[in-house]
Amino acid sequence: MQMLLGIILGALLLVVGVYAYDSMQTSTVANGQVAQARRTIVNWDVAAADWDALKRRAHDDWIRLSSK
Repeated sequence: MQMLLGIILGALLLVVGVYAYDSMQTSTVANGQVAQARRTIVNWDVAAADWDALKRRAHDDWIRLSSK
């Protein structure tokens, strides 16, 4: 049980860390007006679309399984 909790906590910490890093890289406040544009680690638009597709598929599968 502790290992499962550690895996989940580690994954959440990784996502929060990458999001914080990406938000600092693309922030004009942190980098100034003349800073070079840097690439982010994660394409958050694609990640959001994939997350929505996963939720939609899980919901559809749940409805299909529960109707039997």
